[in-house]
Amino acid sequence: MVIVGAGFGGLGAARALLRRGVTDVTVLERGDSVGGVWRDNTYPKAACDVPSPLYSWSWAPNPRWGRRYSEQPEILDYIQRTAQEEGLLPLVRTGTTVLGAEHVDGAWRVRTAASDGSAGQTYDADVLVLATGQLSEPVVPRLPGLDTFEGPAFHSAQWRHDVDLTGKRVAVVGTGASAVQLVPGIVDRVGSMTVFQRSAPYVVPKPDQAYASWHHRLFEKQPAVLAAERNLVYWLSERLNGALVGSSPISRPFLAALKTVWRAHLRRQVPDAELRRKLVPDYDIGCKRVLFSNEFYPALAQPHVEVVTEPVTSVEPTGVVDATGRLHEVDVIVWGTGFAATDFLRGMKVSAPDGRTLDEVWADGARAHLGLTVPGFPNFFTIYGPNTNLGGSSIIGMLEAQADYVAQVAAGIRAGHHRAVAPRAEVWDGFDREVQGRLKTSAWAGCDSWYTDGRRITTNWPGLVQEYKDRLAQVDWSELEEVS
Repeated sequence: MVIVGAGFGGLGAARALLRRGVTDVTVLERGDSVGGVWRDNTYPKAACDVPSPLYSWSWAPNPRWGRRYSEQPEILDYIQRTAQEEGLLPLVRTGTTVLGAEHVDGAWRVRTAASDGSAGQTYDADVLVLATGQLSEPVVPRLPGLDTFEGPAFHSAQWRHDVDLTGKRVAVVGTGASAVQLVPGIVDRVGSMTVFQRSAPYVVPKPDQAYASWHHRLFEKQPAVLAAERNLVYWLSERLNGALVGSSPISRPFLAALKTVWRAHLRRQVPDAELRRKLVPDYDIGCKRVLFSNEFYPALAQPHVEVVTEPVTSVEPTGVVDATGRLHEVDVIVWGTGFAATDFLRGMKVSAPDGRTLDEVWADGARAHLGLTVPGFPNFFTIYGPNTNLGGSSIIGMLEAQADYVAQVAAGIRAGHHRAVAPRAEVWDGFDREVQGRLKTSAWAGCDSWYTDGRRITTNWPGLVQEYKDRLAQVDWSELEEVS
């Protein structure tokens, strides 16, 4: 068994396989350690916007979280420590980039390259699992003059810790989830900051708090208390999920109440009316990711910060040019411009036994049965694949459901009940029609966001987490067929 990616998804899949008695598992990771996005995103104030009691594996509760919304170093430590405790680290081959895979002679042949760019080892596997995630490939816009800038320029997910921002003129391009955290993280250090906003986000209060030592003692002595907090957060997040997908009778009132909270938050934290006007989104709440922060609006309101709503059109040696032709002279550019969320293959070429590539199958948009499997691609799975992302709640619950489903199939293959299985084409088509039909009534429909590839919503699940868990709890073997 080969798993590509050693973040929450890949490591969770490896553990599920081991628990099902499948022990011949190799995890290929392009980075120098496990951790996925929590290894890569080290920008100031990087943190999760889901409470940690829920944003953690259900089988590895942590009674010693430092705060309700943990920051990157603590989450990375949790992943690495848990992987070690579960015996997963010996399975991981770091510094190994997967270039592609082809199904030949009844097995997957996986081609890799070493971290220095040289040819890597080839791996053969009867089961191939891609766990590369939706938010792992940074995107920088292709702008005229991009390479002419004379100062440091880097993406938020590739933070340059060697660049001292003290007293510098800094441009931050983008106001998404990363920027909402890093802007407050650097605002008191820089000499001036220009924030380029394509569209304003909805930012609501973050009910964060530090956990005191008495919390830790209580959680350790009474695990049920920590479980109760997890269950409460899960229940609340399911209400948000239901509102976003329109499956709840209180969807509209819920979103209207959330919008009222946002408006009061904005008015309370931004006294300047002109700046407030700039920070009002031009789309309905829920259409794009709702963000949580108590520090973003106050950071933008500081006198040495300017918010520019004109699009960035080009880069010059000394700064950034907006659509009016104005040159904003800066010393450093930080690209908070997101990720290639709808590019699930990350440049890998995956070929079926008949020679078709997954790129060809997904030419009109990525889709997979249950977000996991594709017809004609035997024993192939995508963890955190098409239509498995959430607008609310913790993705860990979705990943755990997928991991156990993969492990069930793999155990069946190892037991000799099946040899090479993939979903039947009509099952794949039917699931996709259902998902896309339900998405048409969601808050994301008709919205320009990273949830869509420009033609269809390829990232998000149109239901509750619990529904997804229930549908994957037991493999329906009638949906699968042998592929020669």
